[in-house]
Amino acid sequence: MVSLATAMLMLDIAVVNTALSSISKDLHTGLGGLQWVIDAYTLALATVVLTAGSLADRLGRRRVFLVGLVVFTASSLVCALSGSIVMLDVARAVQGLGAAAMFAVSLALLAHAYPGMRERAGALAVYGATIGASFAIGPLVGGVLTSGLSWRWIFLVNVPLGIIAIAATVGRVEESRDSLARSIDWVGQFVLGGGLFLLVLALLRGNDQGWGSAAIIAELSAAAVLLALFAYVERRVKEPMLPLEFFRNRGFAATQAGTFAISASFFAVFIYTTLYLQNVLGLSAIETGLVYMPGTAIMFVVSAASAQLGEKISPRLMVSAGLALVAAGMLLMTIAGVHSSWVVILPGEIVALIGTGLFNPAMSGVAMGSLPQRHSGLAAGAYDTFRQAGIAVGIAALGALIPASSALGHGSPQAYVHGLREALAAGAALALLGAFATARLLRGRRNGMEVVEAAAETA
Repeated sequence: MVSLATAMLMLDIAVVNTALSSISKDLHTGLGGLQWVIDAYTLALATVVLTAGSLADRLGRRRVFLVGLVVFTASSLVCALSGSIVMLDVARAVQGLGAAAMFAVSLALLAHAYPGMRERAGALAVYGATIGASFAIGPLVGGVLTSGLSWRWIFLVNVPLGIIAIAATVGRVEESRDSLARSIDWVGQFVLGGGLFLLVLALLRGNDQGWGSAAIIAELSAAAVLLALFAYVERRVKEPMLPLEFFRNRGFAATQAGTFAISASFFAVFIYTTLYLQNVLGLSAIETGLVYMPGTAIMFVVSAASAQLGEKISPRLMVSAGLALVAAGMLLMTIAGVHSSWVVILPGEIVALIGTGLFNPAMSGVAMGSLPQRHSGLAAGAYDTFRQAGIAVGIAALGALIPASSALGHGSPQAYVHGLREALAAGAALALLGAFATARLLRGRRNGMEVVEAAAETA
């Protein structure tokens, strides 16, 4: 059930990419509206997932998981019926709230179901493969549904899947909770949400409004103040939603640094490479999805092998090497040109997805082993906060390098390709920085179990 729910959540991020051109034509919107189709979802998820984790520890993880499933399924139907871009963006934000409740407890449910280290490693390998594969095959699924039926079906398909997941969760998933659950940090919740929203808003509007305009400067300044205030609140409040002292734990700090790096680079750039394939090279939605399939198949193999590799190779090597391969793959994709064949991005895509296959399972194991069992909800929430915040901020920041007028085939293809190359290079630099950071933070750990045990002892 955790894997099914995770597949739904990740597909809902990635499946939208190949449908963006159809959504733009049908709902008469530009790049800004399309960026919010993804960012409204990921931003809502990122800002609420920690609070949802605290609620789950207090009220019951299965109960919160079920509430999230219901909200996610119902809002998917609203997305499918949307008659305007505003309605779609708002429905996507509600979808993100449901996704937050599900994401917040997914790893905690796995940790409860698989208490042994070896069996948990296998479960986390499946979980990691689900995340990466769902994100990678999302464009193909979106292309098939969009070309064969309508973009609305990328949301409608969630309804029967959601109903199945709700019924199965009620009958199969055990309830668990924390007898010493933390109270809800409402002040931290609102301050973090406001800070991230203003940051993404400014990054998305900067090109149109002008980076030196009063509105953009005000939004960026307010975002900086609110995010600084969040750090202050978390130090002062009795039971913070994100205890900053946890960052003294090198496993916990490495999790957040590595997760943000891969999300804000490779996962965020998918929207722009997809628009390149469709609006510059002229591929159909299905053809665009097929371009991502070779790398996806290879990533499946790498992710499946990671459970065995984890017993022989340190998570430090797997995580840092995975990020380094992501950086190398993104750099390889910068050779794409206006008149290139789709084959030109294939080598870089494959290299980056091999890196993703190494990274996801190993990082999930470090995430769940970085804190004691009773903080599993908080550990999962922090992991997903940095993942989704990375995607939201990455889409906005990398999009600032790409001219909006050229994104949907209305401007200069050369200008779009130039901006895409800059975005890929910037993303590669961020992934490489993440590789160095995780290698440093996880140094001295020899195998997966030692990481879990040592991190728990440190916490």
